[in-house]
Amino acid sequence: MEFYIPTETGEFLAFCAAVVTGLIGLFGLFAPGTALRLAGLQRQDASREGTAFVRSAGGFYAGLSIVALMMAQSWIYMAIGGGFALAAFGRIVSFASDGSFSLKNLLVLAVQAVLAALPLGYAFGFI
Repeated sequence: MEFYIPTETGEFLAFCAAVVTGLIGLFGLFAPGTALRLAGLQRQDASREGTAFVRSAGGFYAGLSIVALMMAQSWIYMAIGGGFALAAFGRIVSFASDGSFSLKNLLVLAVQAVLAALPLGYAFGFI
């Protein structure tokens, strides 16, 4: 198995989304306290179990992106896109039901929407 950087535009955009997903995952894995603060949680609010959850979620993101980068299959890119699409949907539900509408949440929604659209667009042949 060899690693390559795609040259086709659609696959390259999906590849970039996988790289960003991996970086987000590594950030959560190795800097959970900072990740919690960026999410609006204070370190003293987080128990050891909460920190462990952030680390494990970061590991999941990193692992999924590493598999996507190594295998370079559209169905793995589809898994990344589907995950981010549902995460964006959850954020929209939170806007409506939790009153969490803010500029920061809107920015994160935009990032999630882009990270969903790029791999799904490639997987379904739109880009």
